[in-house]
Amino acid sequence: MSDAALGPDADVAADATLRETDGRSPTIGRNPTIRSGTVVYADVEIGDQFTTGHGALVREATTIGDDVLVGTHAVVDGHCTVGDEVTLQTGVYLPQHTTVGDRVFFGPHAVLTNDPYPLRTATDLAGPTVQDDVSVGANATILPDVTLGERAFVAANAVVTEDVPPETMAVGAPAVHEPLPDDLAGRNDK
Repeated sequence: MSDAALGPDADVAADATLRETDGRSPTIGRNPTIRSGTVVYADVEIGDQFTTGHGALVREATTIGDDVLVGTHAVVDGHCTVGDEVTLQTGVYLPQHTTVGDRVFFGPHAVLTNDPYPLRTATDLAGPTVQDDVSVGANATILPDVTLGERAFVAANAVVTEDVPPETMAVGAPAVHEPLPDDLAGRNDK
């Protein structure tokens, strides 16, 4: 624990780590629930009603909105922006420089990437952009610098290598675009 700026009614496990660096601590809004083994870096800003699973990690220079769940063993790997009402289920990975809009859902073990040529060439990292009301299924992989348009739906196990237009389904490996079925149209509701 630390002297992090916590809002009232904080429920923080004794073995959660809210890091302090150079006199700075994370800022976390009202009513957080931060479970055991979670680590939140010092310069992170988080809104109200933040919840984690066990062993979650939120790294430096990240901003997270209100009513966000970072599930068990999920990682927000720094320099990320996450909107309001976002769910990252167990094992989700958001790399540096990822932007996530509002009301976005990531199923278990969805992985986003930011390096097009890991260890092969020097390159600028470019995280994906996930716009409002997107749903990403379990075990889907989103490659660097890809944009998922508003209300897009990425099927489980899809490998998304190019932008997905708004209100479109991405399915397969590599993913192809299909019309979004009527029953999946609209915004994400909690």
